[in-house]
Amino acid sequence: MAQDPQQSPLFTHIDVSTHASPDETQLDGNEDVNVLLRQLVAGQQRQNQLLEDLVHQLNASQRQRANELGQWRDANPHLARRCREAAEALSHVQTQFLENLTEEITDNAEDYVEGDFLLNEFVDRFGPRLAHLNGVLQVLSQLSSVPSHSNATS
Repeated sequence: MAQDPQQSPLFTHIDVSTHASPDETQLDGNEDVNVLLRQLVAGQQRQNQLLEDLVHQLNASQRQRANELGQWRDANPHLARRCREAAEALSHVQTQFLENLTEEITDNAEDYVEGDFLLNEFVDRFGPRLAHLNGVLQVLSQLSSVPSHSNATS
């Protein structure tokens, strides 16, 4: 798997003959630097173009999703209001859950540091519920949210 030092890009050919003057060598070095700088600029321009394309693609999918949610809310206004009520109620449940979680952490922080069993028990007890609660709350919030003017006009 070892490369031949003659073929490695780390080793370059150095001309030590006497027929090249120092001024010619300096000019060749400047040309190399200029070529490398042009390549860097071209690469940076390509990267910028790709990033712009990515931003446009993401904006298009966000606009499409916002339009679909708006159409769903228009078709189901009663359900959208109920989702908002449920999201507000679940937000209070989440606040209480987080209060209990932080209290548990504060009371048992040293035990969690010292023992993997207790830390795993804590994560098993609170982790899945927190993840699922956040997911449900996010869905309810998206379905019940009032479209912003920036989404409606874009």
